[in-house]
Amino acid sequence: MRYLGLDLGTKTLGVAISDLTHTIASTVTTLHFADSDYDEAISLLKPIIEENNIEKVVLGLPKNMNGTIGPRAETTLSFKDKLEDIFNINVVMQDERLSTKEAESYMLQADISRKKRKKKIDSLAATIILQTYLDKERNERI
Repeated sequence: MRYLGLDLGTKTLGVAISDLTHTIASTVTTLHFADSDYDEAISLLKPIIEENNIEKVVLGLPKNMNGTIGPRAETTLSFKDKLEDIFNINVVMQDERLSTKEAESYMLQADISRKKRKKKIDSLAATIILQTYLDKERNERI
């Protein structure tokens, strides 16, 4: 069974997946949906969850830099509740502060064009969110 990493935006959902050993996170795709139509996002996500035998979802929580919860984080927490209800799956929150900046930095270092960066940023951020969680989980087992 695998874990799924998600980076929720207002029109996009970055998706990443773990390997079977929960060691490595890999980019899957970026799903596009109508502005704030999170039900559509869930519909697009459904086949990915079902086809990959997902046992846990790691959802990025966009806290403010001072650690407080703002409107984006509240929306994300509501999305978490929907995922849990619809898929009957464990959804854990992972602090995602600066994950998009980190993804942007990686792509700049790799000299990826602005157009390609825009297409890949959300799925790479989801990969960073998931990998951070996998590393933290592995360190807790040691």
